[in-house]
Amino acid sequence: MGLENIGGWELIVIILVGLFIFGPDKLPKAISDGVRMLRQLRQMARNATGDLSRELGTDIQLEDLHPKTFLRKHVLSEDDEAALRRPFQGIYDDLRGTADDVKSDLSATASALDVHQATPTSPVPAPPPAVGRHTYDDAT
Repeated sequence: MGLENIGGWELIVIILVGLFIFGPDKLPKAISDGVRMLRQLRQMARNATGDLSRELGTDIQLEDLHPKTFLRKHVLSEDDEAALRRPFQGIYDDLRGTADDVKSDLSATASALDVHQATPTSPVPAPPPAVGRHTYDDAT
């Protein structure tokens, strides 16, 4: 993680925000304090991974500390992971198939609606007038 991930405009915005928050006099000291704090955090993380590697007797990297990655890489074998996934694979496949069916139904419905809206519709004709019908009034 370094400055190679930050673009030119992002760096300008960071500097402007820093100037706005700290002022031109205190900004260099704030930058040096921030850099010093990042170095200390990295050193603490390296020490923690080194201690953990020694205790477990395996080589652990900082990204291995994510619980899912740690279990996959250092506790479970590939066979164990496959055995854990096997009962859920059928459910996953069924859900995936259902989701694909719903997606295709929705796209078919949307395209049918687009075709229906694109075709001109003729106005609904008025009903013919009633001939020979009498309307009776209750008052008479």
